[in-house]
Amino acid sequence: MPATRQPLSVVIITLNAASQLADCLASVGFADEVVVVDSGSTDGTRELAAAAGARVIEQAWLGFGRQKQFAVDAACHDWVLCLDADERVSEELRRALENALNSPSTVHAYRFARCNRFLGRYLRHGEGYPDWSLRFFDRRQARWSDDAVHEKVLAGGPVGTLPGDLLHDSAETLASYLAKQNRYTSLAAEMAVAAGKRASAGRLVFSPLVRFVKFYLFRQGFRDGLPGLIHIAIGCFNSFCKYAKMRELALTRETGELRQPD
Repeated sequence: MPATRQPLSVVIITLNAASQLADCLASVGFADEVVVVDSGSTDGTRELAAAAGARVIEQAWLGFGRQKQFAVDAACHDWVLCLDADERVSEELRRALENALNSPSTVHAYRFARCNRFLGRYLRHGEGYPDWSLRFFDRRQARWSDDAVHEKVLAGGPVGTLPGDLLHDSAETLASYLAKQNRYTSLAAEMAVAAGKRASAGRLVFSPLVRFVKFYLFRQGFRDGLPGLIHIAIGCFNSFCKYAKMRELALTRETGELRQPD
């Protein structure tokens, strides 16, 4: 390898991810280090990661943003690639990552497309693609936000774009996906209310409608068939739920308790 290549740390946060982690680790064999930060797995995740050569650290859950930043801080190298256990680096993306590590640049953070598999189909339109993800960066120039959910990387300079897809294949059931979305909308509502935002009746009604028109029609989610329709419909319902939960939280704060409907 060229002497100018920057060393790379891949960091992964996990919780009971033994069924998914092996494929993720196999896709990042080009990394100089893999760090797995686990928050209490009971299914052999830590043992599997250690057997594959990863450095495993146990850390109680801090929320998505803080947990991911903890993993970044624990890495040995400044250039980091942040993944979830149900994600895999495609061959095209691997080549792009290695090219970036080999080529000095004024760009210190990169995004790439994430391709989501849903109900047995990789979504290529609508809300599911390109799902731009900023996950590869120099930690001296960027860091994760502290958000408990919908966390994002905050970069101090221009962001580059790499070719290739990050493949997201959660292999979860629809029931578990809906349960996760319920947790996410609750966290999003709590964050919004804490920031002083309010949920008007207009947002409650029109936000899901605007979302559907944007992703199903303008971004051609209909081309992903029935999985695409279901994925976008759930996203619209999530929007409705977030604002409904914000109304509930605001009412609770104002009255101290929820009034029962007549």
